[in-house]
Amino acid sequence: MTGYVIEGALRAALTIAADGSYAARLAGDGEARFAERWTLDGPEPYAVALPLDQPEEADSEVLPLADGRVLIRRLVADRHHVSLLYPTGPGTGQLQLGAVETAEVCGFTLLPPSPSGSCAYALAVGAETTAIWLVVGSAFGPEHIADVPGRCSGGVWLDRTGQMLALDRSLDGGPVKTVAVDLGRGGEVTPLLQIAEASADRLVLADPDSGLLLVRSDAPSPGHERLGWGVLGSTLPVRFPECLRLTDCAVTPFAIQPGQTLMPESCAVALRIDGAAGTWLGLWRPAERQMHQLAAPQGWLTGAGLWTRDGELQLPCATESVPCGIARTSVPEPVEEPAPQTVPEPPSAARPVPLQQAPLAGLMRRAATAGTRAAPAG
Repeated sequence: MTGYVIEGALRAALTIAADGSYAARLAGDGEARFAERWTLDGPEPYAVALPLDQPEEADSEVLPLADGRVLIRRLVADRHHVSLLYPTGPGTGQLQLGAVETAEVCGFTLLPPSPSGSCAYALAVGAETTAIWLVVGSAFGPEHIADVPGRCSGGVWLDRTGQMLALDRSLDGGPVKTVAVDLGRGGEVTPLLQIAEASADRLVLADPDSGLLLVRSDAPSPGHERLGWGVLGSTLPVRFPECLRLTDCAVTPFAIQPGQTLMPESCAVALRIDGAAGTWLGLWRPAERQMHQLAAPQGWLTGAGLWTRDGELQLPCATESVPCGIARTSVPEPVEEPAPQTVPEPPSAARPVPLQQAPLAGLMRRAATAGTRAAPAG
């Protein structure tokens, strides 16, 4: 099998805040788990354990906020309890925010850290509708703010303010398509990604500065999902580079270089590669025809990483000798190569069409009028 998907099965061992200031994870083993906060914006990274009287369950989720507090979600019976943890001298403080009843919900999970840094959201997936909850940032505990028809998954932020959210949605058992949800307009939904009518199209990563999007779709190879890239607001088709297609390996993008305004092809992308030989690292730019493959650093908290604006990739690592460290690398300079011969497209392959057939320009105008910095058209 080529390019199988692992996003839903293997999550990063460490979750990094959108601004790179803090990170959080569940540390420990077995029945001795506890929340741990990493500080990343100082001269050297350091970790602070946040244990309580009872150990945390393995299925609990943690999320860092920009003020240094750590959100934790715990499942107790049919209720998901959310609290904020923070260091208080020798101990751990806890602010209980409330709970969400999920007896009739198929799944409840935290969304990736909001770009605002002060709010946190969760998805509650039902049989026919997915609810979006504001779990941090409301004055009265968890607040139900929107319902999206269909079963949703994923979650990618499209702007720097935390208003535009992309979700992968399936309606009535149909193929997965990515939609944009405007949280500033009561959860208004706009189609975002539709490569072919019957294809399964998911948004994996997005960079608001350049508009670069990493997508996964089976449009070019029915029955086999492949990684592709496009630009938010562009009329050009999604491209599916052969260098991102590794036989019998799962290739998962996890970080895009920020700050490359109007230059999506120059953005560096970090990829996690899982195969029979283990897990290693991929580095790639859309402008290049090759992906650089490197050994993962010792103790890498797999799937976690952050690019700086000048192109340095920072990978959090934890070993016995260095329990909180950062390994640093960058994309090698491109090597001039002769242009490859053009290979005809197989007749059975679906021809990619523009990133979406929906009125994305209108969605971007609404984001701009709401104070959101929309991504450039590329």
